[in-house]
Amino acid sequence: MDQWLDEARETRQGEELDTEKLGAFLREHIDGAAGDVVVEQFPSGFSNLTYLLRLGELELVLRRPPFGNRVKSAHDMGREFLVLSSLAPVYPLAPRPYVYCEDEDVLGAPFYVMERRRGIVLRRQLPDGLALSPVIASRLSEGFINNLATLHTLDFRAAGLGELGMAQGFVERQVHGWLRRYQRAQTDSWQEFDQAGAWLLESLPAFADGEEDAVAGLIHNDYKYDNVLLDPDDLTRLVAVLDWEMCTIGHPLMDLGTTLAYWVEAGDDPHLRAAAFGPTWVDGSWTRQELADRYAEQTQIETSDLLFYVVFGYYKLGVIVQQIYYRFFQGHTKDPRFAQLNHMVGLLGRVAARAIETGKI
Repeated sequence: MDQWLDEARETRQGEELDTEKLGAFLREHIDGAAGDVVVEQFPSGFSNLTYLLRLGELELVLRRPPFGNRVKSAHDMGREFLVLSSLAPVYPLAPRPYVYCEDEDVLGAPFYVMERRRGIVLRRQLPDGLALSPVIASRLSEGFINNLATLHTLDFRAAGLGELGMAQGFVERQVHGWLRRYQRAQTDSWQEFDQAGAWLLESLPAFADGEEDAVAGLIHNDYKYDNVLLDPDDLTRLVAVLDWEMCTIGHPLMDLGTTLAYWVEAGDDPHLRAAAFGPTWVDGSWTRQELADRYAEQTQIETSDLLFYVVFGYYKLGVIVQQIYYRFFQGHTKDPRFAQLNHMVGLLGRVAARAIETGKI
């Protein structure tokens, strides 16, 4: 199945890297780096940019913030490097990072370089010739959610990540924070999206003293099919989890809610399917409820109030999309993929409103 491996392509216009400065940096800081550097870009993703670097037989992956970024805290390369440095020794699916560069004279922004892992990425359109049988889709759904449970029950303090975030008050801070982010990036008016934000404020869970600390876990915050690499010889086996930029310490159900918000079922709004981040609706795939039930079984975390966390997931995804569209709206990027993203915010508002109305995730 090597023909379906996730491969880099020509760098997008306006997102090129200075190969002379980059090559000099790599040769100085990475063992085995020699010769000129050839740069290609992985074509997917809407936030941090990911590049494939080749120096002879050596292959590396570079991550940097998007061009035109004005929100430094949302693209903290040093923090992402720290997370992977601590996580890789205890969590095999975390790629090993090699070097972090905060000198903006090299590429105009901080960046880090890590190992390259090879695998298949499942996006909404399966690669030509690749099919998921119902049996494989079911086993992949199971492995996917089991891995999230594994991450959430990992001893993050023993891994040296105890100071990564503050669990107490996390849920309330997140709701208020994403509401503020939306207000700063808003360009259109979507009534149902605004109503979902208001519902989240009114429906904030009440926690007993110390309850959030007791359930705290390491959360990825963007866990979905196109952020995992699959073994080309066994599509049910994960070989890497990617894009750790939003990883933190917090309530695990906030992470699960986001993952379930990404998960499109066969009976969902067809517009969602057209915008999905993976083929989660193919025959054999688990439903959101089946994923939630397995997660509860694996973690022993109470999920009776999961509706709140899934609605939060829809809202957060809408804000992320809006922030990306805002960069396009302001002219900071010309990537044509971003031109219609504002309509996705309205769609997510409608989906959130439907979940609130029916009480179903």
